[in-house]
This record gives sequence, structure tokens and C-alpha cells, in this order.
Amino acid sequence: MAQHAILLDFDGTLVDTAPDFIGALNRLLREMDHPSVPIEQFRNLAGDGAKRLLQRALGHVGAPVPPDDEIMPRVKQLIAYYYEVMTVESRPFPGVVETLTGLRGGGASLAICTNKPQAATDALIGHFGLAPLFGAVLGGDTVAAKKPDAGHLHEALALLGRRVDEAVMVGDSATDVAAARAAGIPVVVVSYGYSPVPAHELGGDLVIGHFSELPAALLSLLSPNGR
Repeated sequence: MAQHAILLDFDGTLVDTAPDFIGALNRLLREMDHPSVPIEQFRNLAGDGAKRLLQRALGHVGAPVPPDDEIMPRVKQLIAYYYEVMTVESRPFPGVVETLTGLRGGGASLAICTNKPQAATDALIGHFGLAPLFGAVLGGDTVAAKKPDAGHLHEALALLGRRVDEAVMVGDSATDVAAARAAGIPVVVVSYGYSPVPAHELGGDLVIGHFSELPAALLSLLSPNGR
């Protein structure tokens, strides 16, 4: 794997950010005189972005969902609240730090390809001391076209100086799988993430239940018989 590039999603793949995101959502809902939503029921929406999360939450509590021009100020408030608390309960998933450290030490090139805004991604990576592991970090608001567009992954590979045939995508959602397929890159899906669709139904090449299983999955995909 020393000559390969590993492109990684962030929310739901590397870091469990749902507790803080749902916490910010519930703060906003209370200010709007609505009841809170249960985190376990809404954690699968944590990777879909602030607007969709708020729309689904309003529908869940029986409140009218405003049109886009009216809901956007609330979406901006939700994002602001999230930025205030985004390191309170969020944590890397088990095995992430150790596994990435081992892969990087073995010579693999690592990049984050996330639709999360760049500022929030950089802040969390810095908070957890992960920045030295990555040769590139591309947020959804800093690329020409974000996932599922193949361009997001291609930009990362260009920064890493790697080719498509040297790359593997790792993510937790249909968006990650679609981006990898569009880019012609195999994809490993983690089953513990935020996808409302079961991991085995997303169409990935391999599914892992713990991040520590990634090196073995990569060996399988990148072996002469597998790739």
C-alpha cells in the first residue's frame, strides 16, 4: 500500500460528529419553541448537511417546513451553533487514529474528501491532532465540484501526486460510493456510519465494521488479483 492513495470521507467515517450536530439542532429547535429530536433517530442524517437536517427535524416535530429563502437564516444559525460545540462530544471512531498512523507510516498517501465545509473540517482535524497524517484535505466548499462528482476525488489525487489506478475511496454513504464509481476508484464502505441505507446495500467493493479492518480490506483490493 506504500504506493497508493487512500481518499477518506470525514463525518461518519473518521469522526463521530453526530452528537454535537444534533445537539446544535436541538438548541435551535428549542429556540423555535419545538421539542428536541432523539439523537439515535437522527444520527443517520448527520452527514446530509445542515439544511436537510433542519428540514427533516421540523417535519418530525410536526412543524411547517419553510421554503428555501425563509429557512436559510435558520440554517446559518444552526451552523453557527454547531461551530460553538463541534468538539464537545465528537470523537474519532475506534481504531481510526491508530490505523491511519500505521498506513501513513507505511508510505500510503492519505487525503480527506468531504462535503463538510473546509473550516469545520480543518478545525476538527487540528483539534484531534490528525493534520500531519494527511497530504490533502478538501472540503465541499473549496472544490470545483463536490461529491458525488468525480472531480472532488480527482482534485485530491492531483494534490497527492497519485493516479486513479493507485487510489481507494473509504466512506459511509451512497454519495461516497457514487463519487468513487464516477472516478473509477474502488470503494470500501464502513458499516458504522450515518447512511440510512444498510452498508451492504450501497454497492461498495468491500464493507468493514471496524476501522481497524481497513488495512486488510486494502490489501484485498490492491493485491495483484484484486486490482
